[in-house]
Order: sequence, then C-alpha cells, then structure tokens
Amino acid sequence: MTGRGVFIAGTDTGVGKTLVACALLRGLASRGLRVAGMKPVAAGARHRQGIWLNEDVEQLRVAANVDVPQTVMNPYCFAPPIAPHLAASEAGKAISMAVIARHYARIAARSDVVVVEGVGGLLVPLGPRLSAAAIPERLDLPVVLVVGLRLGCLNHALLTVEAMQGRGLRLAGWIANAMDPAMARREQNLDALRQRIAEPLLGIVKYAAKPVADRVAKALDINRINAVI
Repeated sequence: MTGRGVFIAGTDTGVGKTLVACALLRGLASRGLRVAGMKPVAAGARHRQGIWLNEDVEQLRVAANVDVPQTVMNPYCFAPPIAPHLAASEAGKAISMAVIARHYARIAARSDVVVVEGVGGLLVPLGPRLSAAAIPERLDLPVVLVVGLRLGCLNHALLTVEAMQGRGLRLAGWIANAMDPAMARREQNLDALRQRIAEPLLGIVKYAAKPVADRVAKALDINRINAVI
C-alpha cells in the first residue's frame, strides 16, 4: 500500500460523518492530493442497475478525485437502514475484516490519502464479536472523531474517546458539528470538550440547513489534518 488513510468515526449515527468525510476529501484534493473515499459497511440502500447503492457512498464517490469501483469502495452494502450486524445476519452474510483490508489495499495503492468512513458509532456491532472499531484497528488508521453538538454530546464524545484509548486506537483530533441550531450552552459544551480531550479540535462546522462539502472544508484545518494523518 502506498497511500495514507484516516478513519472518520462519529459519536453516534447521524452526526455528520459523511459531511465531514466529503469535506475532507474536497479539502485534500484542493491541495493537489489524489484522494479516495471508502465506506466498508453501509446499511440503508436502494437497488439500481443490478447493485445496491447507499447515499453516503455516492456522496463520497462524488467528493473524491480517484475513481474507485462501487463494490470495492463499499464491499458490504445492505438494504434496510438498521444496525449492520442485524442487516448482515438477515442477508445471510458475515462481515470479514480480511475482505475490508483487501479492498482498502486496492484503493490505497492508487491514492495519496484514503478517507474511510465508519458506520454508526464506534462500537456499533458488525458481527457477534466484531464492532466498527475493528476497522481502524485492522487498517492501522488514525481516527478523526466527529462530535455532533447536541444534548448528550459530552457523554457520547468522552465515552467514545475512552473506548478508543482502551483499544489502543490513535485519535488524531476531533471535529465539532453544530447539528442542532437550538442547542443550549453550545460554547460551554465546546469548552468542556476542549478541557477533557487532549487531542486537537480540527474544526467547527456551523449549522446549515443544506450543508455543502466545499464550504464545510473551509471550516476544517485541512493542513493540520493532513499533517496528523
């Protein structure tokens, strides 16, 4: 493998992992780098032209500048938008880290940086004894954590960081996504996270009803992210 990579984790599902991953792809591409996206596991898809397509995967594909076959970029795609271990069981499939690693190696060989997006939160089950945390562990990737700023984010963020530390994962930094425009005491919550997470805050994404990856990229410290991954 020739390229570098980074794993985008979230404090929960629906906190902006795809948005941040796409913004990071666009920002790194603007620096002249060959960038590709990958979402090893996706749940929630529509059937088109003989294959299952996930919306997050499509967004990553559009944001990247290295063309990757959909089945390589997303080896496990399930129709129902449910927990991935349940979707896999219903489909009669077992998610294999060896398969994910093999597909990642194909992408990395053609790219300078691969942005790998997780599924759900860090510990969402992928199988009987497998969680999403196994992906950055197996691929040996640093993690950028997306914290969805809403009620409960302090507990979710700190538990996720603690889970990473317990597994020996490297947290490169975190990004705050202001997903709730009505959140009370947002700045105080940010301060609390700054005080408790040793790794750097790499960007604050302001709330937008229809966020655009290119605009979000400007809110991220792309140069620093490129340096720490």
